Amino acid sequence: MQSRTGAVFDLKRFLLPKNNHWLRRAALVFAFIFFDYLSTLMFCRAPHEEANLYARVFMENFGIFSGLTLFVLIANMPIYMVLSLDSHIIKLPHKIAIVIEPLVDVLFAWFIAGLHFSGGTSWFWYSQDLLRQASGALLYLAAAFLFVKPHTVHNDN
Repeated sequence: MQSRTGAVFDLKRFLLPKNNHWLRRAALVFAFIFFDYLSTLMFCRAPHEEANLYARVFMENFGIFSGLTLFVLIANMPIYMVLSLDSHIIKLPHKIAIVIEPLVDVLFAWFIAGLHFSGGTSWFWYSQDLLRQASGALLYLAAAFLFVKPHTVHNDN
Protein backbone atom coordinates (compact mmCIF):
# COMPACT_ATOMS: atom_id res chain seq x y z
CA MET A 1 0.00 0.00 0.00
CA GLN A 2 1.37 3.42 -0.94
CA SER A 3 0.53 6.59 0.98
CA ARG A 4 0.14 10.13 -0.37
CA THR A 5 3.77 10.87 0.48
CA GLY A 6 4.92 8.00 -1.70
CA ALA A 7 6.11 5.88 1.22
CA VAL A 8 5.31 2.21 0.89
CA PHE A 9 3.59 0.55 3.85
CA ASP A 10 4.18 -3.18 3.79
CA LEU A 11 1.80 -5.04 6.11
CA LYS A 12 3.86 -8.21 5.68
CA ARG A 13 6.70 -6.44 7.51
CA PHE A 14 4.57 -6.24 10.65
CA LEU A 15 3.03 -9.70 10.48
CA LEU A 16 5.71 -12.10 9.27
CA PRO A 17 9.27 -12.42 10.55
CA LYS A 18 11.87 -11.99 7.82
CA ASN A 19 13.70 -15.28 8.16
CA ASN A 20 13.03 -18.76 9.43
CA HIS A 21 14.92 -18.66 12.72
CA TRP A 22 12.88 -15.63 13.88
CA LEU A 23 9.68 -17.34 12.74
CA ARG A 24 10.65 -20.52 14.61
CA ARG A 25 11.52 -18.46 17.69
CA ALA A 26 8.10 -16.75 17.55
CA ALA A 27 6.34 -20.11 17.10
CA LEU A 28 8.22 -21.54 20.07
CA VAL A 29 7.37 -18.58 22.31
CA PHE A 30 3.72 -18.77 21.33
CA ALA A 31 3.60 -22.52 21.91
CA PHE A 32 4.21 -21.79 25.61
CA ILE A 33 1.63 -19.00 25.59
CA PHE A 34 -0.88 -21.31 23.88
CA PHE A 35 -0.19 -24.04 26.45
CA ASP A 36 -0.99 -21.61 29.28
CA TYR A 37 -4.11 -20.44 27.43
CA LEU A 38 -5.42 -23.98 26.82
CA SER A 39 -4.72 -25.24 30.33
CA THR A 40 -6.47 -22.20 31.79
CA LEU A 41 -9.50 -22.76 29.56
CA MET A 42 -9.57 -26.43 30.47
CA PHE A 43 -9.20 -26.15 34.24
CA CYS A 44 -10.61 -22.72 35.16
CA ARG A 45 -14.25 -23.01 36.25
CA ALA A 46 -14.67 -19.47 37.64
CA PRO A 47 -12.74 -16.22 37.02
CA HIS A 48 -11.68 -15.96 40.66
CA GLU A 49 -9.58 -19.12 40.21
CA GLU A 50 -7.23 -17.29 37.82
CA ALA A 51 -4.12 -15.96 39.59
CA ASN A 52 -3.33 -13.27 37.00
CA LEU A 53 -5.28 -10.22 38.13
CA TYR A 54 -5.49 -8.68 34.66
CA ALA A 55 -6.69 -11.91 33.04
CA ARG A 56 -9.20 -12.31 35.87
CA VAL A 57 -10.66 -8.84 35.21
CA PHE A 58 -11.10 -9.67 31.52
CA MET A 59 -12.66 -13.03 32.41
CA GLU A 60 -15.07 -11.41 34.88
CA ASN A 61 -16.17 -8.78 32.37
CA PHE A 62 -16.36 -10.86 29.18
CA GLY A 63 -16.70 -14.46 30.37
CA ILE A 64 -14.00 -17.05 30.76
CA PHE A 65 -13.48 -17.95 27.08
CA SER A 66 -13.95 -14.49 25.55
CA GLY A 67 -12.16 -12.64 28.33
CA LEU A 68 -9.17 -14.95 28.39
CA THR A 69 -8.92 -14.94 24.60
CA LEU A 70 -9.07 -11.15 24.45
CA PHE A 71 -6.53 -10.81 27.25
CA VAL A 72 -4.07 -13.24 25.62
CA LEU A 73 -4.35 -11.45 22.27
CA ILE A 74 -3.87 -7.99 23.77
CA ALA A 75 -1.12 -8.96 26.22
CA ASN A 76 0.95 -10.97 23.75
CA MET A 77 0.58 -8.99 20.54
CA PRO A 78 3.49 -6.68 21.51
CA ILE A 79 5.76 -9.71 21.93
CA TYR A 80 4.95 -10.92 18.45
CA MET A 81 5.30 -7.45 16.95
CA VAL A 82 8.75 -7.01 18.53
CA LEU A 83 9.87 -10.39 17.22
CA SER A 84 8.59 -9.63 13.74
CA LEU A 85 9.94 -6.10 13.53
CA ASP A 86 13.30 -7.07 15.00
CA SER A 87 13.71 -9.70 12.33
CA HIS A 88 13.41 -6.96 9.68
CA ILE A 89 15.29 -4.16 11.39
CA ILE A 90 18.19 -5.70 13.30
CA LYS A 91 21.07 -6.91 11.20
CA LEU A 92 23.85 -7.87 13.58
CA PRO A 93 27.31 -8.97 12.48
CA HIS A 94 27.92 -12.66 13.07
CA LYS A 95 30.33 -12.09 15.99
CA ILE A 96 27.69 -10.09 17.85
CA ALA A 97 24.71 -12.21 16.78
CA ILE A 98 26.37 -15.35 18.12
CA VAL A 99 26.20 -13.76 21.61
CA ILE A 100 23.00 -11.70 21.38
CA GLU A 101 20.66 -14.34 19.93
CA PRO A 102 21.29 -16.92 22.69
CA LEU A 103 20.87 -14.08 25.21
CA VAL A 104 17.51 -13.25 23.62
CA ASP A 105 16.55 -16.91 23.96
CA VAL A 106 17.55 -16.92 27.64
CA LEU A 107 15.39 -13.84 28.26
CA PHE A 108 12.45 -15.36 26.38
CA ALA A 109 12.99 -18.62 28.23
CA TRP A 110 12.75 -17.05 31.66
CA PHE A 111 10.36 -14.12 31.23
CA ILE A 112 7.90 -15.50 28.68
CA ALA A 113 8.11 -19.27 28.33
CA GLY A 114 8.94 -19.89 31.99
CA LEU A 115 6.15 -17.67 33.26
CA HIS A 116 3.56 -19.15 30.91
CA PHE A 117 4.70 -22.69 31.64
CA SER A 118 4.43 -21.97 35.36
CA GLY A 119 0.97 -20.47 34.87
CA GLY A 120 -0.20 -23.33 32.69
CA THR A 121 1.08 -26.08 34.95
CA SER A 122 -0.12 -24.38 38.13
CA TRP A 123 -3.55 -25.90 37.47
CA PHE A 124 -2.31 -29.48 37.89
CA TRP A 125 1.32 -29.47 39.13
CA TYR A 126 1.42 -28.46 42.78
CA SER A 127 4.95 -27.23 43.16
CA GLN A 128 6.78 -23.99 43.83
CA ASP A 129 6.45 -21.28 41.18
CA LEU A 130 10.21 -21.03 40.84
CA LEU A 131 10.53 -24.74 40.07
CA ARG A 132 7.76 -24.62 37.46
CA GLN A 133 9.20 -21.48 35.88
CA ALA A 134 12.72 -22.93 35.77
CA SER A 135 11.35 -26.13 34.22
CA GLY A 136 9.58 -24.12 31.53
CA ALA A 137 12.71 -22.07 30.86
CA LEU A 138 14.83 -25.20 30.50
CA LEU A 139 12.26 -26.78 28.22
CA TYR A 140 12.22 -23.64 26.06
CA LEU A 141 16.03 -23.52 25.88
CA ALA A 142 16.22 -27.17 24.87
CA ALA A 143 13.63 -26.63 22.15
CA ALA A 144 15.33 -23.42 21.01
CA PHE A 145 18.65 -25.22 20.75
CA LEU A 146 17.07 -28.02 18.72
CA PHE A 147 14.71 -26.03 16.48
CA VAL A 148 15.80 -22.38 16.35
CA LYS A 149 19.58 -22.85 16.40
CA PRO A 150 20.53 -19.19 16.91
CA HIS A 151 24.19 -20.16 16.98
CA THR A 152 24.33 -20.99 13.26
CA VAL A 153 25.54 -18.62 10.57
CA HIS A 154 22.75 -17.27 8.42
CA ASN A 155 22.76 -14.98 5.42
CA ASP A 156 19.48 -13.17 5.03
CA ASN A 157 20.31 -9.89 3.33
